Amino acid sequence: MNMMKTLQPNLILKNRIRKIKSAPGSLFLLYLLFVIPFLSKSQNAALPKNYVCCRANAPLSIDGFATESCWTKAEWTDDFADIEGDRKPIPRFRTRAKMLWDNDYLYVFAELYEPNIWANLKQRDTVIFYDNDFEVFIDPDGDTHRYYEYEMNVLNTQWDLLLTKPYRDGGNPLTSWNFDVVRSAVSIAGTMNNPSDKDTCWCVEIAFSLKSFADSSVVLPIKPGTQWRINFSRVEWQTLVDKGRYIKVINPQTRKPLPEDNWVWSPQGVINMHCPETWGFIQFSDHVAGTQIEKFLPNPEENVKDELRALYFAQRKYYSQYKRFAVNLIEINQMNVDNLKWKFNPLFHNTDKGYEITAKQKKSRQIWHINETGRVWSSE
Repeated sequence: MNMMKTLQPNLILKNRIRKIKSAPGSLFLLYLLFVIPFLSKSQNAALPKNYVCCRANAPLSIDGFATESCWTKAEWTDDFADIEGDRKPIPRFRTRAKMLWDNDYLYVFAELYEPNIWANLKQRDTVIFYDNDFEVFIDPDGDTHRYYEYEMNVLNTQWDLLLTKPYRDGGNPLTSWNFDVVRSAVSIAGTMNNPSDKDTCWCVEIAFSLKSFADSSVVLPIKPGTQWRINFSRVEWQTLVDKGRYIKVINPQTRKPLPEDNWVWSPQGVINMHCPETWGFIQFSDHVAGTQIEKFLPNPEENVKDELRALYFAQRKYYSQYKRFAVNLIEINQMNVDNLKWKFNPLFHNTDKGYEITAKQKKSRQIWHINETGRVWSSE
C-alpha cells in the first residue's frame, strides 16, 4: 500500500508548517489562521538567490559522480544556509549544488558533506524526509501554483509530487503524480549505516525530463534567457549511535526526535519550503559550461509581481480583522504594512467570493494579476 495514501497530507507538511484541517470550502479559515506568520516572515526573507544554468555539451551519464567536462566547469551555487536565513547559525555541514541543461533535461548535482551517512527508507513515494535527504522544488512559470517537489535519500529512494498550490492556500499534494523519465543516482565517499567509521560526503545527480513540467505551461524548446523559480533543501537529523546503529536524538520532554535541520540554497525566512515566491531563480543560458561568462539579468516584471504578492499578504491580514477583503489602497494602508510605497498603481476588482488586483509597469505591455488564492499571472 502506498504509505502516503494512508498518512494523507498531514505528514507531507513535515514540521515545517502546521497543517490545520478545515471543512471543504472553508478557505477563508486558512486566511485567518495563517496570516500573521506568513505576512511577517515570508516578506522579510533575504533576496532570492540566482544561478545561470549553462548547457551540457554532450549526453550525461547519471551515475552520481559528475565527472564530465561540462560538470567540472559548471559553477557551484552558494553554500546552503539555514532555511530561516542569517538569524540562524551556519549549517554544521557544507552543502552546495550545480545545474546544467540540454533540450531534453534539467540536470542537478549536489554535494552533501556528512560524517555519518545513513538511510533506512526503501519504498518509493514514502516520506523520505524521515531520513536525511536532498530535495528539489521547481515552479517554472513562477505563479506559485502547480509546482513540483522531489526528494531522495542516500539509498536513492525517491518521492515526487505535484502541489496544486501552497498549503497556506489550501493546496493539495498529488502524491500519485510522478516525473516523466526522471533519472537519479547517488555516490558515497564513505560507508552507509556503519557507525564504526567517519564518512566524508554523499552526492546526488538528477536528470529531470523537461516534458514533465507541462503542468506549468512550459513551452518547449526552452529559449535561452528563460527564468524559472527553483530551490533546494537538505534535511539533516541529529543522531547518536545505539547498539551499532544510528538513531535520532530524542527530546526527553516530548519523547520525540529533535526537530530536523533544514538547510537550503535560497533562504525562506520561515521554516516552510512551500513559499514559492521566495525561491531562487535559474536563468537558462545557451552557452556551454565553461565557455563564456553570462550574467544573471533580473527581470523587472518581478518587481510588479512582488508588489502584488505584498498586497495579497496584506489582504489576508485585512480579512482576518474585518472579515472581508479591502477594496482599495486606503483600506490596505490601515493595516500598517511595513512594506512599501506602492509603485505600480494597483487596481482592485472585488467580487462576492474574493478579489483580483492588477498592476503594470508604465512602459510594459504586460498586466499582472493576483487573486485571493495567491496565484500570479499576466495578460496583455
